[in-house]
Amino acid sequence: MIALIVAHFALAACAGPLVHRLGRRAFVVLALPPAAATVWAFTRWDTVASSGADTWSWQWIPDYGVALDLRLDALAELMVLLAAGVGALVLLYCASYFTDDTPQLGRFAGNLLAFAGAMLALVLADDLITLYVFWELTTVFSYLLIGHGSEHRHSRRSALQALVVTTFGGLAMLVGFLILGQAAGTYRISAIVADPPGTTLAVSVALVLVLCGALSKSAIWPFSMWLPNAMAAPTPVSAYLHAAAMVKAGVYLVARLAPAFADVPVWKPVVLVLGGATMLLGGWRALRLNDLKLVLAYGTVSQLGFLTLLAGTGNRNAALAAAAMILAHALFKAPLFLVTGIVDHAAGTRDLRELSGVGRSLPYVAGVAVLAAASMAALPPLLGFAAKEAAFEALLHGSAADRWALAVVVAGSALTTAYSLRFVWGAFARKPGVPDTPVHRVGWAFLAPPALLAVLGLVLGPGVGWTDRLLGAYADTFPADGKPYHLALWHGFGLALLLSALAWAAGTVLFLGRARVTRLSRRIAWPTADSVFGHLLLGQERLALQVTGFIQRGSLSVYLATTLLVMLAGQLAVLVIDTPWDGAVRPRLWDNPLQGAVAALTCAAALLCLTVRRRMKAVVLAGLTGYGAALLFVVQGAPDLALTQFCVETVSMIVFVLVLRRMPVHFQETVSTWRRAARIPMALAAAATIGVGMWVAAAARTAEPAGAAMVREVADHGLKDVVATILVDLRAWDTMGESAVLAAAAIGVTSLIYLHRRSEGTMVQEELRGRTAWSLSAQHSSRLPQGDEAAPERSWLAAGATLAPEHRSIVFEVVARLLFHPILVLSVYLLFCAESLPGGGFVAGLVAGLALITRYLAGGRFELAEAAPLQPGLFTGLGLFISTGVGLLGLADGTVLHAFTYYGQLPVFGKYHLGTPVLFDFGVYLLVLGVVLDIVRALGAKIDRQIERAAGVLTPEGGPEAGGGPR
Repeated sequence: MIALIVAHFALAACAGPLVHRLGRRAFVVLALPPAAATVWAFTRWDTVASSGADTWSWQWIPDYGVALDLRLDALAELMVLLAAGVGALVLLYCASYFTDDTPQLGRFAGNLLAFAGAMLALVLADDLITLYVFWELTTVFSYLLIGHGSEHRHSRRSALQALVVTTFGGLAMLVGFLILGQAAGTYRISAIVADPPGTTLAVSVALVLVLCGALSKSAIWPFSMWLPNAMAAPTPVSAYLHAAAMVKAGVYLVARLAPAFADVPVWKPVVLVLGGATMLLGGWRALRLNDLKLVLAYGTVSQLGFLTLLAGTGNRNAALAAAAMILAHALFKAPLFLVTGIVDHAAGTRDLRELSGVGRSLPYVAGVAVLAAASMAALPPLLGFAAKEAAFEALLHGSAADRWALAVVVAGSALTTAYSLRFVWGAFARKPGVPDTPVHRVGWAFLAPPALLAVLGLVLGPGVGWTDRLLGAYADTFPADGKPYHLALWHGFGLALLLSALAWAAGTVLFLGRARVTRLSRRIAWPTADSVFGHLLLGQERLALQVTGFIQRGSLSVYLATTLLVMLAGQLAVLVIDTPWDGAVRPRLWDNPLQGAVAALTCAAALLCLTVRRRMKAVVLAGLTGYGAALLFVVQGAPDLALTQFCVETVSMIVFVLVLRRMPVHFQETVSTWRRAARIPMALAAAATIGVGMWVAAAARTAEPAGAAMVREVADHGLKDVVATILVDLRAWDTMGESAVLAAAAIGVTSLIYLHRRSEGTMVQEELRGRTAWSLSAQHSSRLPQGDEAAPERSWLAAGATLAPEHRSIVFEVVARLLFHPILVLSVYLLFCAESLPGGGFVAGLVAGLALITRYLAGGRFELAEAAPLQPGLFTGLGLFISTGVGLLGLADGTVLHAFTYYGQLPVFGKYHLGTPVLFDFGVYLLVLGVVLDIVRALGAKIDRQIERAAGVLTPEGGPEAGGGPR
């Protein structure tokens, strides 16, 4: 099972290169994983039809009970056959539907196959959390597929609408899953269904939340607006996601949980009322639409309401009918969507008012459509008839609520017959006054997928008994109620057949009076759910703008003061009410008088920040507070933390200075005297509150400190540096997450500063035809010698010639030249010595970044380009790749981030060992180096280039220009 799921995602990742190499024929290769899943499911038919099950489990985090559980039973078998079988045929259909030059075809192919893999995993999941993960993956991939034509506003809006609605339902469902799992004592779905928790208020709330997720996924009213708009997606997406896969996920979840919870009081009112209302509203709306895809879309909404009603009824015969109807629906709705794509492809339109005589031009296409539509209208001898008869029989012999539901289903079936006739007539009939629509020939490969599905619906009508054993295995999970029903095409003349005939007759009358029905439908139409959604979204945006304009006035000091006041109010309320200091150990002022002295100086620097008016002074004073904290780490005996703090503070101050070049010298925010006077007590109160909170938290400890145990653990591995070992081994998950956040933050910040491509602009010296930004930004001094008389005899830097002689610091250039390589060597030493001495990948990366910053400060942006000719993104991406790869390497021994150590001996150096934590730390090293380089380029080199462009000293195209004078 897991191999098939992985195969889908693995091949989806290769879809781009495959499409690039094979063109649209790549879809034939991409159809192999779902085809293999279909074959595998058929091989397990006998096992699951005998009420057996295949299971697979992987304990991911055993201590927390987190596992990946998969289970194939009768219901999952049915869904796998539909998701995989229809998916394979749709992928084959894509090979004829698209052309080789279709834009972004590789991305579309990968998303479609990945969706098929997520859907396969969803129906196989036997764990609530696992099911939720793949549930949301289908949401994400459907968003990408619906919005494939992102150049069109309608596609973007439709994709966003589907994402918002289904994600809202998914989040509600997650909360329900958590409550349900806690109430049942397990998240294993099979265990919950076998032994459901008792009916309590918590369980009832959980079921309502779970149903919100299921109903939103299956487009049940009031969540039905997203499905018709999703028709903006290419036709293969509609045929797969909106007929056989994604929209069936909600119905599947209802069917999966119904054996356990159908008797809970809140279940049936929600399922029966909303399911029945959706069947009627969707069918009625389909009678007045002219786009063939929209007719099918609202018909799908109607059928999904019918399926939800059946699946949630909660008795054995209704469950059997629901399973048969799920199969029949996929076998008639998917080919109808595919035929619509063929008609659109051949005729160039889907508007039934413009189509005429297509049936005569494309008789085989029309034949396939008639077969599928007849099954949708439940005409014998097709599968749709057998499934509808089973539904009528089940509801006839049910409770009073079931018989009320039967009346709704009969009315809905009449609407189904009407829009089935409307579809066939609109697509293929010759219409008076409309000229025959010219069409081009349709190849057999194009028609084969829908034809196969439609023929299966025809074959399984008389042969529906072949599926009775499998579908009955699922139905038998419900308590037996009277005589069990068995699937067959003919059960003789009876009330069910009479109701079917009544639905056919009523549907035919509605179709024949289609003009009057259309006028009536439009006259009494309510505002569409789509327009309501649009107005709600617009109102929310306007409210957000008003609230943002009222709260965010552009003053950072106001934001900070608001944050501190809220924090003070909350913390003081807790401290006053709980009095947590009772019995707490009295705090010591210091362990050593030197700590007090350093703390006093640090506090003095912090308070001085409140009095200065120049930005540079504020930066220096803020930096002093950081250095003071580092000194406290030194005094306390934490060299690792001190080294990191020193490096971070140094890089931060340099970044501040680079930013200040483009800002006024003085703070321009006018602050009244009383506001300035209020800042000091507010800052002191916030600091005191945080200090008291830290003291209370530390004094509340009841367990033994973990430090001694960590020291022993590290010593057992032959290491000495506890901090570094924690970061890259014991808590490497945290480090990996923090590294990813750091990379995302750096990329996001620099991207916000510069809205163009991150690699834009050359860094070659030939693009300059005048002074650099560093020479432009300073005033010329007549007291300094000009020209070459002040120039050094040799160039100490690679790009030293780009600096004006009067603005060069020979001492700085020499120092930068001499220290650059030793600093890099020091960074490598800090990287590899971290197992036993202070260091590590993070601080080593900062040190290497400081070496590059030194080159930049000495020689400008061209010197930085010479020192680091590669793009920062390469370092960042490579670092993440190495760290993640080392983490996944541990799977070879059964767990992520498992550490390995290799021992060897070199001829000169002697014995050595190499551990995966060092490789992991090397990834962190590259990532931090890339982040620092990215920031320096964005806030340093690119600002320099802006200054030079504004001064007109760059060549027009950024390239070399002949005849340049001395720089």
